[in-house]
Formats: sequence, structure tokens, C-alpha cells
Amino acid sequence: MSKNKKHFETEAIRTQTETTQFSEHSVPLYLTSGFVFEDAEEMRASFAEEKQRDLYSRYSNPNVNEFVDKVCVLEGAEAGFAFASGMAAVFSTFATLLDAGDHVVSCSSVFGATHGLFTKYFPKWNIECTYFNVGEVDSVESLIQPNTKFIYAETPTNPGVDVLDLEFLSAICKKHDILLVIDNCFATPYLQNPIKHGADLVIHSATKLMDGQGRVLGGVTVGKKELIREIYLFSRLTGPAMSAFNAWVLSKSLETLAVRVEKHCENALKIATYLEAHPKVKWVKYPFLKSHPKHDVAKKQMRLGGNIVAFEVEGGLEGGRSFFDSLKLCSLSANLGDTRTIATHPASTTHAKVEPEVKAAVGITDGMVRVSVGLEHVDDVIADLEQALK
Repeated sequence: MSKNKKHFETEAIRTQTETTQFSEHSVPLYLTSGFVFEDAEEMRASFAEEKQRDLYSRYSNPNVNEFVDKVCVLEGAEAGFAFASGMAAVFSTFATLLDAGDHVVSCSSVFGATHGLFTKYFPKWNIECTYFNVGEVDSVESLIQPNTKFIYAETPTNPGVDVLDLEFLSAICKKHDILLVIDNCFATPYLQNPIKHGADLVIHSATKLMDGQGRVLGGVTVGKKELIREIYLFSRLTGPAMSAFNAWVLSKSLETLAVRVEKHCENALKIATYLEAHPKVKWVKYPFLKSHPKHDVAKKQMRLGGNIVAFEVEGGLEGGRSFFDSLKLCSLSANLGDTRTIATHPASTTHAKVEPEVKAAVGITDGMVRVSVGLEHVDDVIADLEQALK
């Protein structure tokens, strides 16, 4: 580590907006829609971008700026823009980069709403997407067309917790002069930095582990300055900006991200190990289990394995329903990254509208369970899983 580069935890805490005349220790809330100018010339120069300052909270806000600055520092990015939700970040990033007639290569294991963009809405604008399965990454290069703009992937994936080799994908993108766009939501900047492995843009749903307590929505895209500039201009017109309050909450949450994620991962590995030995569990996927198909890749590009464990219970749909109905401590919710452990049935919730053949291709079975491991005592969570599996 260089003399000027501070550790992750320090950057997450000490990257702050400048204090006001009150010299506050904790950055205050800037709940304002607009900002005032000294005179007509300052207003003109500000809107002409000859002077850098906040103009209107749809464009920027001190709280939002602080949150974005922190994520950029933690991800090693040049610039960023924050959004009202993770899907607002995904859509705005795609809509900025893509024109009618363009093509995207994407991993088939993506969040259900992202799949909906690729299959329902982008075709209306003559934008095509070709999927590759996580087990068929060797075919990725053959899918690239003259009009391909970027390769898109989540790693680890939602909900199957599969892992993709970022350096492998980056090499293909560089060879064909296209972009690599990575959703880093499951890993967070603490566990993985895709830009260091060749990604051009990184997207987060800040709603998840960045907040960590199930309170607010948010999204952020960070990466190369020239790309973020275009995303900013698109978003300035279309208005998906993050609120000042949510940015304030998320910025404070980043201060504890490292310590929280460390404990999430410790609990998740113990739970994954327990489930792997259970007779009523057909299979378990967790990046830092040695049985994970891409365990070596996960160890190469991730600090720890994350807080998501995927597994399948015996008995198919009925077995899954019985398991969910029997849980007493774990919450049933479609969210993840909370202090509270959450169990989700992807086939009937987050991926309910995904075509059956696509679900089958990415391993979403009727009995599949996605557990977002929380911060409760791990023995209590295991006890709840144990009684539910009975």
C-alpha cells in the first residue's frame, strides 16, 4: 500500500463532504431541492459548467456527492453517479450506452428485472441480447457481433451464486474493443473490485449490503470518467437521481461496511458448511466452499465469499414450500443484504416472470432456496434451518 493510499475502512469513514461554518463532525443532511447563486453571472457560469458547484438536487447534492465519492474511492473508479434504486442504475447505464440496432452479450444468470429489460423492453427499441450460461464461458467470444457494445455480468450471480472470471471477460472485451459492465452488488467494494480486473463500469444496488439494514433504496454506477459523464447527462434529463436523505443514510452505512461484511461472510461460510452435510439438502453453492465449481476464481478475485448461500431442498416445490412455511427466525423476503437473515424462493418471487427454460438453464429449480445470511448469532440461524428442514 502506497503512503497516500489509506486502508478501506479509513477511506469509508474519512471521505466526507466539506464541513459548513458550524464545523460539524458528522456531515449534516442537505434537504433542499435547489441552490441559490450570488448573481446572474455566477448562475450563468455554473450552468455553463465553467464553475463546479451544486445547481439542483436532481443533478447533484452534497450528500449524494459524498456517497458517490466514497464508492469511487472504494472501487478505484474515476467518477460515478447515484440513482434512486439499483434497477434505476442498471437501466440508466444501459440506456446511455445503447442505441437502436446495438447488441449486448450477457450472462444468463442475472436478476429477474434485468432479464425483463433484455427480453421485454429493449427489443422494442431494436436492441438485442445474447445470453451465455455460466458453464459455457468459452463460448462468449463467439457471441460477439459487429454491433456488440458490451459484455454484462453479475459475479457472484443472482440467485445461483455462480462466479465469473473477470480477467477472462476483460481480455475478450479488450480484444474486440467493447466495454465490460459488471454488477458487483453481491460482493460489495470490500470483497471485490472489478475495475482492478478490467471492468469499465461497475453497478451496485446500494439497497442491499451497502445499506445493510433494509432501510432505503439506492443504486450507483462508477467507472471511467468519460462514460460516467454520458450517464450523468442522460440521468440529468431523465431524473432517476438518489435523494439526499437516502445518500446520507448510505454514506453513514459505508462506514461500517467492512466490519459488517466480515461477519456476514463468517456466518455464511458456517451455514454453507452445515447445509452441505445435511441429508435433506441436494446441493449447496457458496463461493468459498471448496465444492463450488469456480472456487479457485472466487479465491483469486474476492476477499471472502459473500453473504449469499444457494441450495436446494429435497421434495421439489412442495418440499420448498414446507421448508419456507416452517421457518421461524429467518425472514421471508425478496430483499437481501440485511442484518436479518432472509430466505427467498427465487422461482416464485425474484425470477417468477423468467421463462421456465431460462430458469432451468441457470439452475433455478422449484426447490431452490437463496439465503441472505444476516448478523444474528450463527447458531440460532442454523437451529432455525435445522427445524425447518425436518
